[in-house]
Amino acid sequence: MIDYTVDGDGVASITWNMTDRSMNVMNKASIAAFREAVDKAIQDKAVKGVIVTSAKADFVAGGDLVSMLEESKDAARALQNSFALQKLFRDIEKAGKPFAVAINGTALGGGYEICLACHRRIAADNPKTLIGLPEATIGLLPGAGGTQRLPRLIGVSKALPMMLEGKKVDAKTALGLGMIDEIVAPAELLARAKAWILNEGQTGHVKPWDQKGFRVPEAANTPRGAQVFTAGNAMLRAKTMGNYPNAQYIMSCVYEGMLVDIDTGLKIESRYFVACTQSKEARNMIRSLFFSIGDANKLANRPKNVPTQTYTKIGILGAGMMGAGIAWSASAAGLQVVLLDSTQESADKGKAYSASLLDKRVKSKRASEADKEKQLGLITATTSYDDLKGCDLVIEAVFEDRAIKADVTKKAEAQLAPTAIFASNTSTLPISGLAEASSRPANFIGLHFFSPVDRMPLVEIIRGKQTSDETLARAMDFVKKIRKTPIVVNDSRGFYTSRVFATYVSEGLTLLAEGVTPALIENAGKAAGMPVGPLALADEVSLELMHRVRTQTKKDLGDAYKPDGSAPVLSLMVEKLGRMGKKAAKGFYEYPADGKKRLWTELGKHFPVKPESEQPALADVIKRLVYIQSVETARCVEENVIIDVRDADVGSIMGWGFPPFRGGTISNIDTVGVQPFVTECDALAQKHGARFTPPKLLRDMAAGGKSFYAA
Repeated sequence: MIDYTVDGDGVASITWNMTDRSMNVMNKASIAAFREAVDKAIQDKAVKGVIVTSAKADFVAGGDLVSMLEESKDAARALQNSFALQKLFRDIEKAGKPFAVAINGTALGGGYEICLACHRRIAADNPKTLIGLPEATIGLLPGAGGTQRLPRLIGVSKALPMMLEGKKVDAKTALGLGMIDEIVAPAELLARAKAWILNEGQTGHVKPWDQKGFRVPEAANTPRGAQVFTAGNAMLRAKTMGNYPNAQYIMSCVYEGMLVDIDTGLKIESRYFVACTQSKEARNMIRSLFFSIGDANKLANRPKNVPTQTYTKIGILGAGMMGAGIAWSASAAGLQVVLLDSTQESADKGKAYSASLLDKRVKSKRASEADKEKQLGLITATTSYDDLKGCDLVIEAVFEDRAIKADVTKKAEAQLAPTAIFASNTSTLPISGLAEASSRPANFIGLHFFSPVDRMPLVEIIRGKQTSDETLARAMDFVKKIRKTPIVVNDSRGFYTSRVFATYVSEGLTLLAEGVTPALIENAGKAAGMPVGPLALADEVSLELMHRVRTQTKKDLGDAYKPDGSAPVLSLMVEKLGRMGKKAAKGFYEYPADGKKRLWTELGKHFPVKPESEQPALADVIKRLVYIQSVETARCVEENVIIDVRDADVGSIMGWGFPPFRGGTISNIDTVGVQPFVTECDALAQKHGARFTPPKLLRDMAAGGKSFYAA
């Protein structure tokens, strides 16, 4: 795991090289090997200094979460392991000889904490390098000295955002922040590290915080520090609503740690780190945001024995917002794109969307003019179906109208090879029904993108009744090619994401119809951990679109259609009041010229608010908004719409912003406990309606003491 050598000049090299892993990670075995090499170098009087580096393309990616979660089951043992790791890094700092780290590639989490313990941090000029402490993004905190060393190195006000937001920056940005000391050409990296050791390093191997008189300039007991922590705590509360204990722990580590010496600060950090590992929030986030998303990106559910599809040319029908976004994503992945619309003006407008995105990238120096022209050259804006010849895949992204979709399907398939795939980007219409217009239903599939496509990383792949395994596998290959995360579901009305997402908005509208204060509804949504309240989200989606979808659903289902409490709210807003949502600048909110949206002042006139004494408690509104999403997801599992519960959690977090600390709609049930969840849903159903009634699947699981993630 660790290669150790000493050259003729007395410079030792400790090289991370985990041959059984694609990347170097910190686990029990690798840390022990690193410890052995560090001790050998420190104890060898002939060694003048040490270079720490990697034999792989990247430095160290961070901690091994599998082993960390296993070890954290015993809190006392986990704390002792943390203390031992802290001692290892302190031994490096107090070795009496210089340690220089040669950062050849990405150094994240524990990998960067190794760098912080070394006396000199030298990075190769590698554009792919990322440096940072991203532990907060999975419910943890930097637990190997990061919360203590980074603030002492670059200051509290610069270090806190890096840790609280889990930022990963390139080498040049890291240099500007003071996170590293130098950037050199890759070929000169090891030579420069050695030169520093043999020269400046012979007297420069005492850390600032180990020097007499060192004080943290922004500690809480200084005027500047008091400002930083006062404002920081307020901002943190506003952003997290207290739902992420690790974020508060990071603040506490820095606040408390900067008031004491480094060794005491490291003990404080270890205790908070172990507390993080014990939290349900961290376990939820690690499971869904690391393991489940990782499995989805690796195409874990891809049908076996189907050769990987290589794509070169795709077609997109419809150059509106969705079609233009898909064209951008495909061309950014190097694919030729035929962007087709009914008029040349519309097709050109769709291509112009990619041009506008590229202009922003050029302006921010993330792309060159040559890059822009190359990508735009891949997009052909057209009105001719003849241009679809040679496409491996065609994605239909036209209006949610069955007749229009059927028409473009037939026209496109007439130009395609028999092996080509046809996909619909519909968000609600059943794929099996749309496939009836296809002459090759086995090659027909749903690819549901999310808006805006250029920023939303998820694609929901919908398998119709006749969709073949080969088509599913090849569709997954396409999603991976354009660097998005696929989840796979079976066909149904609304599929999974649109169906469950709609319950959040509908419950908010139902609460409004019941006379609940609009501000309470919105604040409950945000306090629950959702990005925005349900009324604001309804405006974003478009009240007109939601009303149109409901009308189409009622038409399709006939007597089987069962309206909920939100139906009259939408009808009144759209049909009688003409308030269509944000796009029309009027919905549940007003959108004045100053850009500061606010709840429509006349909402109370059309939806009378109950007296204060009859208003529900905040916790009760939160429960309704969250539980309705989870119980509907459980129905999707029971109906086999959801094939893999991991995809349900990934889809809910990435698709519409279900709170990550809850782990996703399914993990939320496990977190509450299946039996308590069923009991609470029964109580909600009795009080608010049958929509909360738990499905038989949950009752059977509760009776058997089962959970979705038993392991």
